[in-house]
Amino acid sequence: MDIIDMKKMTQFNHLNLFSMGYRDRKGKEKSWIFASRCDEPCALNGKDPVPDAVVVVPFHWEKQRLVLIREFRVPLGGDQYGFPAGLVDKNEAVLGAAARELKEETGLTLVRTLRQSPPVYSSSGMTDESVSMVYAECQGEPSTDGNEDSEEIEVLMLSQKEARVLLETPGVKFDVKTWIVLSMFAELGRI
Repeated sequence: MDIIDMKKMTQFNHLNLFSMGYRDRKGKEKSWIFASRCDEPCALNGKDPVPDAVVVVPFHWEKQRLVLIREFRVPLGGDQYGFPAGLVDKNEAVLGAAARELKEETGLTLVRTLRQSPPVYSSSGMTDESVSMVYAECQGEPSTDGNEDSEEIEVLMLSQKEARVLLETPGVKFDVKTWIVLSMFAELGRI
């Protein structure tokens, strides 16, 4: 399979649609529409992937709680449980973005990075967006004072038992990365 051509279909600041022409394994020409945060999607730029965003998996060591947020998400028309996350600014280090987003969304301070993923993709059928997951310890008291006007966030600090209860609650919407981590935390009690 190979890429034939690409056309940018929209002109927005943080996300655009692209139409990509390609040949399938039998040589038949086809097209695919997808979203990208890049001006030149990774399918064509030939560069090593750099994460578009960061997702912070914070554990509050003093309180022995996993930190989650419940946030209104416009495409879902309601709340979703997730981790603090956001775009990595131009010329910003991933760990700097992680500390900034954690502080802005939860009021908590990142004190130690436990591990960091390479760029990972959660919906590669729809977008080439990648995130780096940063597992970290944090401290402080939760606050949403740093939230933007477009954010409606509630900070949650969950024990292992509370994580199990949330996972079993009918009708709850989870970010895919959060569901995976929360399931492991509910089973093992650690991140």
